[in-house]
Amino acid sequence: MSAEARLKLVLCWHMHQPQYRDLVSGEYKLPWTYLHAIKDYTDMAAHLEAAPPAARAVVNFSPILLEQIDDYARQIRGFLQRGHMIHDPLLAGLAEPAPPVERDRRAALIKACLHAHEQHMIRRFPAYRRLADLARLFQEHTIALDYVDDQFLIDLLVWYHLAWLGETVRRDDNRAKELMRKEKGYSVHDRRELLQLLGELIGGLTGRYAALARGGRVELAVSPYAHPIVPLLQSLDCAREAMPEAPLPAVHAYPGGEARARWHVEQALQCFEKHFGFRPRGCWPSEGGVSDATLKLLDEHGFQWAASGESVLRNSLARAGQAHEQQGGRSLYRSYRFDGRDIACFFRDDRLSDQIGFVYADWHADDAVANLVHHLENIADAFAGEDHHVVSIVLDGENAWEYYPENGYYFLRALYAALSTHPRLEMCTFSDCLDSGFAREALPHLVAGSWVHGTFSTWIGEHDKNRGWEMLAEAKTAYDQALARGLNDDRLQAATEQLAVCEGSDWFWWFGGGNPKETVHDFDRLYRMHLSRLYQILGEEPPEYLAHAFTHGGGAPERGGTMRHGQMPA
Repeated sequence: MSAEARLKLVLCWHMHQPQYRDLVSGEYKLPWTYLHAIKDYTDMAAHLEAAPPAARAVVNFSPILLEQIDDYARQIRGFLQRGHMIHDPLLAGLAEPAPPVERDRRAALIKACLHAHEQHMIRRFPAYRRLADLARLFQEHTIALDYVDDQFLIDLLVWYHLAWLGETVRRDDNRAKELMRKEKGYSVHDRRELLQLLGELIGGLTGRYAALARGGRVELAVSPYAHPIVPLLQSLDCAREAMPEAPLPAVHAYPGGEARARWHVEQALQCFEKHFGFRPRGCWPSEGGVSDATLKLLDEHGFQWAASGESVLRNSLARAGQAHEQQGGRSLYRSYRFDGRDIACFFRDDRLSDQIGFVYADWHADDAVANLVHHLENIADAFAGEDHHVVSIVLDGENAWEYYPENGYYFLRALYAALSTHPRLEMCTFSDCLDSGFAREALPHLVAGSWVHGTFSTWIGEHDKNRGWEMLAEAKTAYDQALARGLNDDRLQAATEQLAVCEGSDWFWWFGGGNPKETVHDFDRLYRMHLSRLYQILGEEPPEYLAHAFTHGGGAPERGGTMRHGQMPA
């Protein structure tokens, strides 16, 4: 780094949720999209809006998340303006004037209202804590549900949503403050006011991020449409590049996978442009999943950069006979060009990214930020007198913050303030790097893998995950056969969208015994529902096996399994 140059730093936040909506009935089976929207996507926008002018970040959205956000905004507007039904049981429970009377529906709402971080979202608020303690008693003694009055259920629903609000909203919005001060006895008017607030937050999200992009504060990027692992669509065998001995599904290849990969990329570009009004320059491939074929596909569609995990780079350098130093080796902080193509590839610093994801939540915010800055200063020292180095910190933009006090409020405020004003650091985006004439190193071959351990082991190579691929391949064959027979335009569009949902990565993430039993149950059920819906749209009888659970879980992974470490534990 030259004497005048500062070390470039990219913070890349990835936002995505799978399709929780039944595309046939329109009902949402799980509420995580709208809950993360009112908490994490809202807070992340607010922190960037409040940050010093030199603060920059990359925010990557999956298109299927953007579509769900838009759908929730329309549903809330429809309810408030025209009395239309809301097709999410939890949100409808808050909105409807009278709670349900059936015992099973009341039990389901009570159970749902306990899905929050115990320390930071339940115990933090005395009124919510009291309601949650009573709710657990009702769960233990289900006969008591017959004696639960409506006001208890209403108050529990209100407090659940207040706890899921972004910290910036609780601090700045007078409606939220007043509802929290009231503590109990919430009226229909109170709930309508809260729903109005939720609708404003959800409905304003894409506009806020678009404004940040127009102001040069954020670079917006995109993932393939339904968040599939593109390299595996293109070739299941590519999993063996990093896992030579891995058992693979009992299918030679995913039928027509190259065309499906192309469809997801093309659809992503259309969806992104629809929501933001311009085409993105960059792509965080789903789960940082890359291969030579995937980068070629992205390059052909005009993407100028992509990013992946540190272990992918290590494997690729080793294959090329080059060394990669552990713990922030010099090779990590460059960008690369493969096979002479224009697209640049950047790689995640696993250690620093995982510090934010797994370590700093338990630290005082000032100490955590000081520690991160210290690591960055050490990297800057190592490159003194050299140019064209960048540190890439890439992580999930939604799941880490519930483990932080106040949803990461103090950490994120201190982070942006410290990094954007540091005399030796330059916050930037990946496109900023390219626009500055950033040099790119040549690498002849990319060993296929993801940001998780540099392999695809999270999605393939284990019995239940492989079984999921076999079921998907059989459904794709049925889709191809129905197309050959002929489908009208409406059925073709519905079937193609349904197939895309089934190809998403999240189902495979959760399959297998290492994940929590309840979460595995939810995602097994969702996956089988989506596959069944595809057969039904095609006019086919779903296979009998889709009526039965095929994966069960039973593990207790860190952070509930929603996040992973970039590198395999030592």
